[in-house]
Amino acid sequence: MDWGTTRDAIARLAAKLPVERLRNPPPRVGVMRLEGVIGGGPQRRGGITLAAYEKALGRLFAARNLKAVALVINSPGGSPVQSALIARRIRELAAENEIPVVAFCEDVAASGGYWLACAGDEIFADESSIVGSIGVIFAGFGFPDLLDRFGVERRLYAVGERKGMLDPFTDERTADVERLRELQESIFDAFRDYVRERRKGRLRAPEDELFTGDVWTGRQALEVGLVDALGEMRSEMRRRFGERVRFHRVAARSGVLARFRRGIRIGIDPGELVAALDEWAVWQRFRM
Repeated sequence: MDWGTTRDAIARLAAKLPVERLRNPPPRVGVMRLEGVIGGGPQRRGGITLAAYEKALGRLFAARNLKAVALVINSPGGSPVQSALIARRIRELAAENEIPVVAFCEDVAASGGYWLACAGDEIFADESSIVGSIGVIFAGFGFPDLLDRFGVERRLYAVGERKGMLDPFTDERTADVERLRELQESIFDAFRDYVRERRKGRLRAPEDELFTGDVWTGRQALEVGLVDALGEMRSEMRRRFGERVRFHRVAARSGVLARFRRGIRIGIDPGELVAALDEWAVWQRFRM
């Protein structure tokens, strides 16, 4: 073996390697999109839930040379439980890995969507984003006379005074509505407390204005302190970390079997149709 020739070959190879990049790797920002209605169920596939996103969140915060995590949010809300669970898990991972989290509101970050945004150490929005809706809502239907019209007898057997509460085929009872209001107030308190905690010292409007379920544009949300600045993810991350920044995008993975089933589904499932209409109605509340 000619050692001189081998040494020259190694030197030429080393010269071609991105040595400087190895010594000084580009900063990396983890990016996750949280898009859609929050919550799951037998008829709502693809909703934002902790079960669907927990592994993806772990991968997001485990990336090497991570400087920040960006949450890109486009959600009209949904389940308060799933909103709280996901936000709590994000904060746990941020603390464990000592990584700052920045939330970016796109078209809508309302109700549970804003709850998720508050998991960020900072919140950005477009000037025309719809932000806020800090409140609790319950929507349903009442058909007390429908069955009589078709000669159908309703048979409901329940043990427990509240077990048939708000049944859509019976007349609405004042006691049921009052109990529902109590439940909503309890959930509202949790939502309001979380916003107070995460936005402490940054809210610039009285609570009787902020916590009414009202919504704001991104520019208005900046004025009242619901967001910290106007901007979008790419530009802001490049401003902070330079043009060399790399975006590490992580998405929740659906199983192969689930994707296969979606691909071969034929016909219309009435339950899925109802769920789709329900989701459409949630989105329509914030369409402009």
